[in-house]
Amino acid sequence: MSQKPISDFIEKHYLHFNAASLVDAAKGYNTHLAEGGKMMVTLAGAMSTAELGKSFAEMIRQDKVAIISCTGANLEEDIMNLVAHSHYKRVPNYRDLTPQDEWDLLEQGLNRVTDTCIPEEEAFRRLQSKIFKQWKGAEEAGERFLPHEYMYKMLLSGDLEQYYEIDPANSWMLAAAQKNIPIIVPGWEDSTMGNIFASYCIKGELKPSTMKSGIEYMTFLADWYVKNSEGKGVGFFQIGGGIAGDFPICVVPMLYQDMEMDKIPFWSYFCQISDSTTSYGSYSGAVPNEKITWGKLDMDTPKFIIESDATIVAPLVFAYVLGW
Repeated sequence: MSQKPISDFIEKHYLHFNAASLVDAAKGYNTHLAEGGKMMVTLAGAMSTAELGKSFAEMIRQDKVAIISCTGANLEEDIMNLVAHSHYKRVPNYRDLTPQDEWDLLEQGLNRVTDTCIPEEEAFRRLQSKIFKQWKGAEEAGERFLPHEYMYKMLLSGDLEQYYEIDPANSWMLAAAQKNIPIIVPGWEDSTMGNIFASYCIKGELKPSTMKSGIEYMTFLADWYVKNSEGKGVGFFQIGGGIAGDFPICVVPMLYQDMEMDKIPFWSYFCQISDSTTSYGSYSGAVPNEKITWGKLDMDTPKFIIESDATIVAPLVFAYVLGW
């Protein structure tokens, strides 16, 4: 019996086209780490609701990831799955839903993400009182933190343990909190918890300044990158597109062009899993070589693009990197 059946299957069958790109990217990931490099992983889309934590949490525990960038939705939705998994509803026939069907889901407090409905009451509200406690406590103490730091404090406080509905080993946020891995969350305001925080500000119960901003995320990332890009450097593994990838990758040209740090290294590995159509003018659909013109990648940076569904591809790449 093979000790790494998934990896063996991939090497035997994934020989051409996007399948071969997956293998090349996974081997490149391993090579980058073996040569002393560090890796940033960026999460767009609804990867947390897709339960990526089942593989990503182990990547974090095994030090295969040094830093994460994710949307505010991915930050919170991993925790929502942790505390309300049994209340999620799957809708396999989502393509056939009528406007009335969608309205009925809303009336039931079920917010749909493709074929999966997040239970508003059990997920959002279960977290709301606990995160507000962290926000308010910091404000009363005259302290300010980044969005993910408040989430870490909530997770590590044990306040949510009574609600756990999955094996906590499958929560990537909990794994990240336990290792205190830095997370960059650009555009956090565009999330449920961001909206809830804004509502408290409107009601006068919290001050906007209690939450550190996206600019402070960039200044934090700039400091982190300068300190961690020596030697083999930092690689960039991008799942999806959008702000989760575009925001952090820009730290290199910012340091080089705006800070005039002539010796700052380029990202030393790049892979994107994308289903965006190339040529529509989007960042998500740009081929890796375009990033050379923006001062993000070097001419000889190993570059990979896997044009496929990230919910299928990312767990396979992680399984290969983990030797599963």
